[in-house]
Amino acid sequence: MITSIQGLLTSATPLRAVIELNGFGYEVNIPVTTAEKLPQPGVVVKLHTHVIYREDAQTLYGFASPAERDFFRLMIEHVTGVGPKMALTIMSRLSLPLLESAIRLGDIALLAKCPGIGKKTAERLIVELKSKVGGEAGTSSLGTGGPAAAGSGNSATRDAVAALTALGYKTVDADEAVRRAALALGAGASTEALIKRALS
Repeated sequence: MITSIQGLLTSATPLRAVIELNGFGYEVNIPVTTAEKLPQPGVVVKLHTHVIYREDAQTLYGFASPAERDFFRLMIEHVTGVGPKMALTIMSRLSLPLLESAIRLGDIALLAKCPGIGKKTAERLIVELKSKVGGEAGTSSLGTGGPAAAGSGNSATRDAVAALTALGYKTVDADEAVRRAALALGAGASTEALIKRALS
């Protein structure tokens, strides 16, 4: 099993990255939340990967942290009706801390806002993952020379999203604003700093 890939980022879109390693260009499917953390092409990066082998294809999926990769695996292995494409869609719409929080709190409405996810799929995510969603997620290890990425499970991030939501932001918009603020400020930014940056 290929659990990570490190090499030169040659190109990236919101859902794909190409990493060159030993003369080969590996196409890696990524969620938008990982694409946001990638540096400019020409920099060495590391993605934590999951490979799916089928008769007609071998597909590589990459994530900024081991925790994000593990959550992707949980969804495709334990939730009926959720395949890799749907799992990437879910992880593209909501950050890992917000996903875990929604599952722990049973927030069907928030999960159902992901494109292609209806109420029944949201309910299945909660029922089948609630006991498996645990504590703090790991931090990003995207790499060498890129911008510092925020810890995926950072409580300051969750608190900042909650604060923006209380101010009237939609949860999904608050999550995106805080993710961008965390990328700009780096890991370890306080809740107050994240809120200020997100509001600016």
